[in-house]
Amino acid sequence: MRLRHAIVSALLLLPVTACGSAPGGGAPAAADEIKVGLLHSLSGTMAISEVTVRDAELLAIEEINKAGGVLGKKLVPVVEDGASDWPTFAEKATKLIRQDKVATVFGGWTSASRKAMLPVFERYKALLWYPVQYEGLESSPYIFYTGATTNQQIIPGLDYLKEQGKKSLFLVGSDYVFPRTANKIIKAYAAANGMRVLGEEYTPLGHTEYSTLVNKVTQAKPDAVFNTLNGDSNVAFFKQLRSTGVTPEAMPVLSVSVAEEEVKGIGVANIAGQPVAWNYYQTTETPANAAFVKAFKDRYGQDKVTSDPMEAGYNAVYLWAEAVKKAGTTEVEAVRKAAGGIALERPEGLVTIDGDNQHLYKTARIGVVQPDGLIKQVWDSGEPIKPDPYLKDYPWAGGLAQG
Repeated sequence: MRLRHAIVSALLLLPVTACGSAPGGGAPAAADEIKVGLLHSLSGTMAISEVTVRDAELLAIEEINKAGGVLGKKLVPVVEDGASDWPTFAEKATKLIRQDKVATVFGGWTSASRKAMLPVFERYKALLWYPVQYEGLESSPYIFYTGATTNQQIIPGLDYLKEQGKKSLFLVGSDYVFPRTANKIIKAYAAANGMRVLGEEYTPLGHTEYSTLVNKVTQAKPDAVFNTLNGDSNVAFFKQLRSTGVTPEAMPVLSVSVAEEEVKGIGVANIAGQPVAWNYYQTTETPANAAFVKAFKDRYGQDKVTSDPMEAGYNAVYLWAEAVKKAGTTEVEAVRKAAGGIALERPEGLVTIDGDNQHLYKTARIGVVQPDGLIKQVWDSGEPIKPDPYLKDYPWAGGLAQG
């Protein structure tokens, strides 16, 4: 692993040349083409979640090309596998920028992958469109965040549990930056809102033995569990929790990284009745969503489901294309400047790019997993929420960004 990190560091020290002119790189796009990078885990523990995001981005590219492309040019996807390995994400991001000379990259899932890629994009002044909800406390001039930040998912989830009368929590998460930072925020919220945290446990990504952790949770008897596990660890956790006889009514487990695709992998019988917090579900009732669900199923199979991260990835391609059209060029600084204020009706509803922090205004939604594997909305914020990645509007969050 030290060797891998050394390779990434060496790549970052390469001389910076204008995009498209790196010595020894791949051929630039043809005059009537624009290359774009897609970088997700297509193998490893995160493939259960990321393959479908790649598929949604490809669908968006196909639709845009069918409608005439961008600036009269065809989008050509260059697809890479991050392999659920964070140094690999940095290496492949460097390849896409330096060798393939893509105009932008859509990619990542875990915050660990994003954190690994961030210095690459800042070094080469290239654009990453990151499609997944995350822990906040970050902004970069070279990243657009099309998933939720903390005040659009985690805090609404906590507000919902509070409204349901839940006064004690047990925190369960994967051992990397997103769950640990999210739980730091959750503990600050709990302290300010009269809630107790009875336990906090982490397991490695890909972990599958949860009997000991499940015993700790059931013995603590929390009113609810806040779950920030990612990837296929959720399969093992929910199966082993269900085997104890614990019901969602007795002890709900609110998840922020389990969407329709993960429900299929977990098995509906193991998770039906459990709450989740997102901004979009396959069942979300908007005119744009009906068309999106039909298009995705027509392209990939009637048994396929849509989910929040894949919808955010799909949106990212359209938002970037709109910014390019507005700028009249794919040049990064021009696209960044043009992006602020762009508003589009998407499957989740109206989304608007905040030009100050490059996050989106998004509607928060709480849902419950149904016996058919879909998710039924039980609450929403009523309107898109302004992104507040540093939680500046929450007095109890003071100091978290520095902590």
